[in-house]
Amino acid sequence: MSESYKDSLPQKRTLQRRQTTITLLIGLIVNIMKKILYILAFLALYACTSGKASYRHGNYDQAVFQATDRLKSSPNHKKSRETLRKAYPAAVRYHLTQIDNAHASGNRFQNGVALENYQALNQLAEAIRLSPGALAVIPQPNDYHREVNDYRNRAAAERYAAGEAAMKLGHRQGYIEAYDHFQMAQSYAPGYKDVTRKIDEARYLATVKVLVEQVPVPSVNYQLSIEFFQDQVDQFLMNYRENEFVQFVSPREQIKEGPDQIIQIRIDDFMVGQTNNFSDSKEFTRDSVVVGQVKLDNGEDADVYGTVKANFIEYRQEIKSNGLVTMRILDGRTRQVLVHEKYPGEFVWVSQWANYKGDERALSKDQLKLTRLRPQTPPPPQQMFIEFCKPIYGQLQSRVRNYYARL
Repeated sequence: MSESYKDSLPQKRTLQRRQTTITLLIGLIVNIMKKILYILAFLALYACTSGKASYRHGNYDQAVFQATDRLKSSPNHKKSRETLRKAYPAAVRYHLTQIDNAHASGNRFQNGVALENYQALNQLAEAIRLSPGALAVIPQPNDYHREVNDYRNRAAAERYAAGEAAMKLGHRQGYIEAYDHFQMAQSYAPGYKDVTRKIDEARYLATVKVLVEQVPVPSVNYQLSIEFFQDQVDQFLMNYRENEFVQFVSPREQIKEGPDQIIQIRIDDFMVGQTNNFSDSKEFTRDSVVVGQVKLDNGEDADVYGTVKANFIEYRQEIKSNGLVTMRILDGRTRQVLVHEKYPGEFVWVSQWANYKGDERALSKDQLKLTRLRPQTPPPPQQMFIEFCKPIYGQLQSRVRNYYARL
C-alpha cells in the first residue's frame, strides 16, 4: 500500500462521516416538516368543519356550535346552513326530553337537571344570535331565561337538602358528599341561604388534619444544612394542595379536637466527607506515527513511521456523603403506625486528573484532556449534606403525594 494512499484514508473516512451526518440531518428535518404539515392540515380541517359529522353522531350541541362558528366567517356556507337547520331543532328536542324524563322518573335532582338543560339551550341560542349567518337560518332561537330563573332556587334547594342529609351521616365520606352538594347549590344560586357557611363547615369536617413533627437532630456542625432540609419539607407540606381534604399543620397551630394523623420525619443517620483516592497507571502505544523524515535518492523528503509510547497515570478522588431519613405516619387518636419507611440518599463528589510520561501522541483526546486538569477543591461539608438530602426529599415527596391522594 502506497504512503499517499494511506494518508488519504483518514480524509476519505472523515468525508464519509460528514456525508452520513448530513443525510441523517436532512432526513430528520424532512420528518419534522411532514409532522408539522399533518398538524396544520388537521387544524385547517377542524377549523373548516361545518358540524355535519357531529350531527351524524348525535352530538347536536357541538354541531350547532361548529356550524354557527363557521357561518361567522362564511355566512353563505351551504353545508353549515344545512347542518344548523337540522341540528338546532334536534338539540332543542333532546334537552326538553331530558327535562321531561327527569320529572317523570322522579329523579332526586330533577330541578338541577332541568336547570342545566335550560342553560344549555340558552347557550345554543346565544351562539346563534352572535352569528349573523346563523340568524339567517334560525331567525328566532328559543329563549329559556324565565325557566332558568324559575329553576335556580329549586335546584339549589334540593342540593342544599341533600347536603344537610349527608352531614347527618356523621362520617368523613358523608362530609365530602355534603361538600359537593353545597358546592352545586352555590353554583346554581350563589349565596343561597347560608350555603357559604355550610361549604366551609363540610370542608373542615371532611379534611384530614395532619400534624407535622420533625424530630430535632443534635448536631452543631451541620445544623444549618439540617434546618435547610427540614424547611424544604415544611414548605412542601404546608403548601400541599393536591387533595383539598388533606391539611398539614405545624406544631404551632391549634387543632381543637386534635390531629387525625401525625407525620414524623427524622434524620436517623448521616455521614459527610468519606474520602477515597484511586490511581491507575497504564502504558499506551500507537503504531504508524510519523517519527521523523529521510531524504530519498531523488532529493525528496519522506516520512518515517514508527511506534510511540506513553505512561499514563490517572487519578480519581471521591468524597462520599450519605444519610437516612425515617418517615412515620400515625393515627392521631390511637397512635397506630400507618406508614413506617426509610429513605436513603447519597452524594458522591468526584475529581479526576492525570499526567503522563512519554510521547503524547500515544494518548487519546480524552486522555489528553485529563492531563490538562488539576485536583479540584471539594465543596464545603454543608453543601455535600444538602446534596445527599436531595434524593431523600424526592422520595419523601413522592410517597406523601401517593399516600394522601388516596384518602
